Amino acid sequence: MAIVIRMPKMSDTMEEGVLVSWLKQEGERVEPGDVIAEVETDKATMELEAYDSGVLLKQVAKPGQAIPLGGVIAILGEPGEDISSLLAELEGASEPTPAATPAPTSPPESAPHPAPGPVAEPDGRPSTSQTERIKASPLARRMAREAGIPLEAIVGTGPEGRIIKRDVEAALARVRELVPPQLPRPETPVLLEEEAYEAIPLTPMRKTIARRLSQSMFSAPHFYLSIEVDAHPLLEARQRLNALSEVRISVNDFITKACALALRRHPEINASWAETEIRRHREVHIAIAVAVEEGLVTPVIRHADRKGLAQIAREAQELAERARNRKLSPEELEGSTFTTSNLGMFGIDSFTAIINPPNACILAIGAIRDVPVVEGDQIRPGKRMRLTLSCDHRVVDGAMGARFLATLKGLLENPLAMLL
Repeated sequence: MAIVIRMPKMSDTMEEGVLVSWLKQEGERVEPGDVIAEVETDKATMELEAYDSGVLLKQVAKPGQAIPLGGVIAILGEPGEDISSLLAELEGASEPTPAATPAPTSPPESAPHPAPGPVAEPDGRPSTSQTERIKASPLARRMAREAGIPLEAIVGTGPEGRIIKRDVEAALARVRELVPPQLPRPETPVLLEEEAYEAIPLTPMRKTIARRLSQSMFSAPHFYLSIEVDAHPLLEARQRLNALSEVRISVNDFITKACALALRRHPEINASWAETEIRRHREVHIAIAVAVEEGLVTPVIRHADRKGLAQIAREAQELAERARNRKLSPEELEGSTFTTSNLGMFGIDSFTAIINPPNACILAIGAIRDVPVVEGDQIRPGKRMRLTLSCDHRVVDGAMGARFLATLKGLLENPLAMLL
């Protein structure tokens, strides 16, 4: 009997996968555990394994094609088996296309593939049925629709979390703060011809970044706290340790370790919002933002508070290298309780970062600057670094964030305290 191979959920945020290449050809024998194709998810290029045995009768998906969760990839069966009726049935039900299409509601036939994720319209918006399940007043629905704000991005404050008029107005106010006023429209509209721009197709990673960070910015009320750190002791300690260590320790490794220790002392920051409760995590897992060609990934250093600087440095280097080569596993990208993002190496003095859900906070790290420092009646050269903490106000209040930053500053300005 023919077996349908469907697109499995290969990461926690995956909604579709792009078939990169076939490693098994039609007519070849396939056994459980054989890698039949490579699939690009929103986070990495991963191997697609078969769970059943048989002959690869049909490669339904084509290289470069985006397949939604549960979409048909291939068909296995016995040699010479007639699958024409099955193909006709699949084409009539839900034939995968390069654009995202609704995922089948029935479970994949080649278990144990995970079940499909939320149904989406071709443009990536939630389907009508999914949107209607969100509790909202008719007025709030109309206001959100006219403003172009998805209901999923609005936090309801009405009875049982129902979205009401004031919630939509609050979301609109946040949008106005983020979007600059439009310039006066010219009398003669300027038409963009096709040759006047280059259309860059959206990759699964870029789609996920856009969706998750838009939801974070809309749903999590951000506020920001900045602090300046004397980086001279940090640079001095780094120089001495690197003279002894087999692995090169970076400033970012010191900050990762300091954040982990500060989170252990301030568990209210090592937390996340879960709609009906606030979860304070017992373990400290720090995600480190790594820039790759298509966007940004956040591999996780687990139990960072229990690890030494050399071990953190070694893991960070290995994770960053695999991230750039799209070789990270889903486990290496999941489960963070706090995130750091460093743009100091690009000369950025300070910036604010968007919170990485479901974390309650993210730390933005600026460049170390040479500045004049006044001590008594003397002026001397100094090294300063600015750190900015983005906080989810549903979880963290200003005083909580300030106490965390004070502890972090103390650790970075006295690096020996990290070794105690």
